[in-house]
Amino acid sequence: MVVLVATGGEPSALAAKAATSTIPIVFSIGGDPVKFGLVASLGRPGGNTTGVSLLTTAPEGKRLGLLKELAPGAGVFGVLINPNSPAAEAQVRALQEAASAIGRQIQIANAGNDPELAAAFATLVQQRATALLVTADPFFDTRRDRIVALAGRFKLPAIYQFRDYAVAGGLMSYGISITDGYRQVGVYTGQILKGAKPADLPVQQPTKFELVINLKTANALGVKISDNLLSIADEVIE
Repeated sequence: MVVLVATGGEPSALAAKAATSTIPIVFSIGGDPVKFGLVASLGRPGGNTTGVSLLTTAPEGKRLGLLKELAPGAGVFGVLINPNSPAAEAQVRALQEAASAIGRQIQIANAGNDPELAAAFATLVQQRATALLVTADPFFDTRRDRIVALAGRFKLPAIYQFRDYAVAGGLMSYGISITDGYRQVGVYTGQILKGAKPADLPVQQPTKFELVINLKTANALGVKISDNLLSIADEVIE
């Protein structure tokens, strides 16, 4: 028995599905697998694919609201986005709606490769962005340390999707536990290797989101964390 495990987000899952209709596939993606045509439904996937929808892109609007509380004086929020992501259009739309709801302006900076990262940060500063939201994207995850370092260099208080960013020195993160998500991928892979069919394994979704704040980074940036944020944080790194 062979199982294809596609954990690189939508692009790798879609590539795996395009490559075979018979070999079982277990994916982890950030968005809606039904929308991307990976499964027929969450409860009954059908076909040869199932996995975990990590809901990494769904909380973009919530992250923007947290960023407003983190930096209440910021009139312009910068948004770093990967234009090559299949989820990019939906992310931009959700953030524009969220920005309108909280009365803030956002400036989008595109970065889909290494040379564009530093240029994107410089552009956002020129556009007078004084806080930053780094959207959920696998490419950014692979460049986590560099992105955190750039946010520090340009003195931008930033929010990210995974706890790993805050541990690496990012100011704040809000999202699911990536460890729990990948654990479920392993569980499903094991079940399929024992004979279960992907068509019968419902797509899993996280039920818990965690807010992590790095106080050391806040002090370095001169950012005062509100008492409310500290009280609702699941973890405070000192």
